[in-house]
Amino acid sequence: MAHDHHDIAPNQADVEAAHARDVTETVVPLIPVVLPVVGAVMMFLLAFIAVSMA
Repeated sequence: MAHDHHDIAPNQADVEAAHARDVTETVVPLIPVVLPVVGAVMMFLLAFIAVSMA
C-alpha cells in the first residue's frame, strides 16, 4: 500500500511563499490617487517658490 503524504505538514518556506504579497500588487491600485495629489503639491510648491522669488 502506498503512503499518503497528506498528513505531512507543509514546509515553512512554502507557507510563506503562498501567503507572500507582491509589493507591486499593493502599490498599483494607489497610483491613480497618489499621482495627481503629488502633482498638485509639486505645482503649488513651484508656484509658491516662483512668487516668493519675484
